[in-house]
Amino acid sequence: MFNPNKKMTIMKKMMLTLACVFSFVACIKADNYQPITRAQLPSKAQTFLSTYFADAKTSLLRRELDVMELNYDVIFTDGSKVEFDHRGYWTEVDCVNHQLPEGIVPTEITNYINAHYPGAQVVKIERDHREFEVTLSNRVELTFNKKLQLIDID
Repeated sequence: MFNPNKKMTIMKKMMLTLACVFSFVACIKADNYQPITRAQLPSKAQTFLSTYFADAKTSLLRRELDVMELNYDVIFTDGSKVEFDHRGYWTEVDCVNHQLPEGIVPTEITNYINAHYPGAQVVKIERDHREFEVTLSNRVELTFNKKLQLIDID
């Protein structure tokens, strides 16, 4: 026989369980940044910084411990920022309002930009396992697939 009180009790337990899960996730996310030294970065990240940002003054280095991944952020005094994955490969380079150092942007992308957007500079690049997203100084955003072919313009 159907008992409405039993249904309410089950619903209350489910709501309490969900509230506990959300509280747990909030606690984990609350302290996910840890300041680090340059020596604590993966060696690939250290090499990248020495190659492309040798003269830049570092404002903050931190490790981000997320539920599923570990990332590193390097923020410079001029506002530029580089993000690295757990292995030390860059995932984002943002030089705010000035051009990225030469050599970071793949040659195929640079050639496309020079041919189609003369005078524009790359001020930000992001990459993941599927694509590259490039932001130009004229605020145009270009997306390239992993074969470095243009797939979107914003």
